[in-house]
Amino acid sequence: MPNLPDVVLWSIPAFVLLTVIEVVSYRLHPDEDAAGYDAKDAATSVTMGIGSIAFDLLWKLPVVAVFTAVYELTPLRVPFLWWTALLMLLVQDFLYYWQHRLHHVIRILWACHVVHHSSRNFNLTTALRQPWTSATTWWFYLPMVALGVHPAAVPFCYGINLLYQFWVHTERIGKLPRPYEYLFNTPSHHRVHHASQGGYLDRNFGGILIVWDRMFGSWVGETERPVYGLTKNIDTFNPLRVATHEYAAIARDVRAARSWRERAGRVFRGPGWQPAPVATAQPEKAPEPAA
Repeated sequence: MPNLPDVVLWSIPAFVLLTVIEVVSYRLHPDEDAAGYDAKDAATSVTMGIGSIAFDLLWKLPVVAVFTAVYELTPLRVPFLWWTALLMLLVQDFLYYWQHRLHHVIRILWACHVVHHSSRNFNLTTALRQPWTSATTWWFYLPMVALGVHPAAVPFCYGINLLYQFWVHTERIGKLPRPYEYLFNTPSHHRVHHASQGGYLDRNFGGILIVWDRMFGSWVGETERPVYGLTKNIDTFNPLRVATHEYAAIARDVRAARSWRERAGRVFRGPGWQPAPVATAQPEKAPEPAA
């Protein structure tokens, strides 16, 4: 197995350079319709990104232990060649689609991913706004290891996926040629994903390829201009609150729940789930007097 680099860490200089270019482009050619940049918002996104790298070192310790154990138990082995690496990336992108989709529809997973959607702006620093509780993401790639993929290849493929997604967090690029838009995730597709309008909610989950969304019915094209952020925005630039606000909301809802069924729903149903209202008994009508 070759010594694979940490793709995200090695890409930090490129992230900085591209972000500077985007900021300068807004200064030279302002766009009144674009969300653009806000200094406090951008600083929060960068802080979340730095914290994510630090916390990932902690979360990956048990993941590496489990992945290594599974790899030692499976009799399968996939050699790391150029063409097998492409297949690994394809499989990882497919699993990423489901990881991403389920993190939108299961509330305890959404509590992790909501961090990435909490900005009302949409620019390259938004790509850096990553959660500090990403322990829920790595388990989706355990099937790759069970099929004989070396554990080191999984974060390598994941890093390439994240690297690709960096450039799609921008309003400075319009729609690309139709063949590319049909196959790959693009800024247009990802603007829809970050929008809070009803028709755009929970759409376009693809990482590198958008064909997964087309196959599984979650694709929507960009028509009206997106409104970014959450359906209920949190109005804070405090990184700690950004990282934990949905976990705190889940805890409040669980404490206020009236049954174990409602508690389970508050944790494992969708982010907007509400229990059915309790039916109240209607008073019996008095009989009509006889004529």
